[in-house]
Amino acid sequence: MNFIFRGDELLLREADLALPDTAACQALQSAPAAWQALWAANAHPEQRVLQLGRGADPAMPQGYAFRKLRSCFGTHDERFMGLASRAFQVAEWARTHRYCGACGTPTERLAHELCMRCPACGLPAYPRVSPAMMVLIKRGDEILLARHATYASARHTALAGFVEAGESIEDAIHREVQEEVGLQVRDLRYFQSQSWPFPHSLMIAFTAEYAGGQVRVQQDEIAEANWHGPGARLPVIPMPQSVAGRLIRANLPPGAVLDPASETP
Repeated sequence: MNFIFRGDELLLREADLALPDTAACQALQSAPAAWQALWAANAHPEQRVLQLGRGADPAMPQGYAFRKLRSCFGTHDERFMGLASRAFQVAEWARTHRYCGACGTPTERLAHELCMRCPACGLPAYPRVSPAMMVLIKRGDEILLARHATYASARHTALAGFVEAGESIEDAIHREVQEEVGLQVRDLRYFQSQSWPFPHSLMIAFTAEYAGGQVRVQQDEIAEANWHGPGARLPVIPMPQSVAGRLIRANLPPGAVLDPASETP
């Protein structure tokens, strides 16, 4: 399986959205040394990835085109998306750790584990994983949905934020909820997690019960946040292939109606 990325775009065959075959890879005339194995110890040698760089404009093999990785949710199954997500993160790790962060020496990839190690000072560098909490706040039959200020076309979703140094997931939830919407919560309950390769997050989702406070948005982070109760027609929410989409759908108020646009990536 040959995963070829240009930035966050994946090369796929236009006719059936399949990965490039050997002939297509050869047509790109890429250097063999640029390929990265997805696994350590040559566990699956047929699974490899190549990162062309965000500004690259290669001569395209006939019948192929680059497609945003995010757009593949809904068109490919979970196994494919799991491998594609891993491939993207391995490619980004290899691209951003070519030199030692301590002394600047070119690094070497180890064969027995996913590790770039400096041959001069021995500093190891592993693929980065950034844990992020997600929480859907419930108040009786109501749920709180927010739209982030960073993206003009952002969907309404659960609150989320990265875990900071020294924090537990629970600490991060209480801090982020207080900062972003000015509320207090209790009864945190784990829902599920999802690797989210944009670029290297691990989303860890919870529900929580409202414990006090009035909604007061952090304007540089949140554009709006509103309670939605029974019978509500909800704004567009994340696609069902995402943990955010699954979290909200599993906790819909009675009789709530989803916007049809919520089903598309």
